[in-house]
Amino acid sequence: MASPEIEALTQALARLPGLGPRSARRAVLHLLKKREAALTPLLHALERVNERLTSCSTCGNVDTSDPCAICADPRRDTRMLCVVEEVADLWALDRSRLFPGRYHVLGGRLSALEGVRPEDLSIDALVSRVAAGGIDEVVLATNATLEGQTTAHYVADRLEALPVRLTQLAHGVPVGGELDYLDEGTLAQALRARRPVT
Repeated sequence: MASPEIEALTQALARLPGLGPRSARRAVLHLLKKREAALTPLLHALERVNERLTSCSTCGNVDTSDPCAICADPRRDTRMLCVVEEVADLWALDRSRLFPGRYHVLGGRLSALEGVRPEDLSIDALVSRVAAGGIDEVVLATNATLEGQTTAHYVADRLEALPVRLTQLAHGVPVGGELDYLDEGTLAQALRARRPVT
């Protein structure tokens, strides 16, 4: 039987997405076996991220600087803004390297069942950001779930009076699918075939 400290590490890893108790035990055994090559660098990386972790005050991305690396990148097209539900969705879309603009993270999606209301999301900040000018197109990249589509329609209604072109991802994204679980090819096709919001 493992010591309480090793058991606590195993339980902590088992709470991570995609890792169950068995996978966590295998990971812990690997870290212990490869202490210098795996455990020590992991500890240092976690400490550095923990010390510097912050949310971007512009877009809501999670990074170690504010503004985040995406918002601070002068090569990004400031006239294009992609609206996503969560940071994981931003990272998934940005991995495709096909969207040249910047992002806005809502921090969730509208859900009557979960009690998530418009004021619980960063929709007001999005409207203010677009109203400030300089943005020509807003891409609504919410998940293809009922809640995601409801959120997209609500955001579209809030932005309707502003002089921007509203588009949304094409139907290459499967209904009920979540952006974080899609492959880059599907995301690339969805971005290329985006269409106006009706």
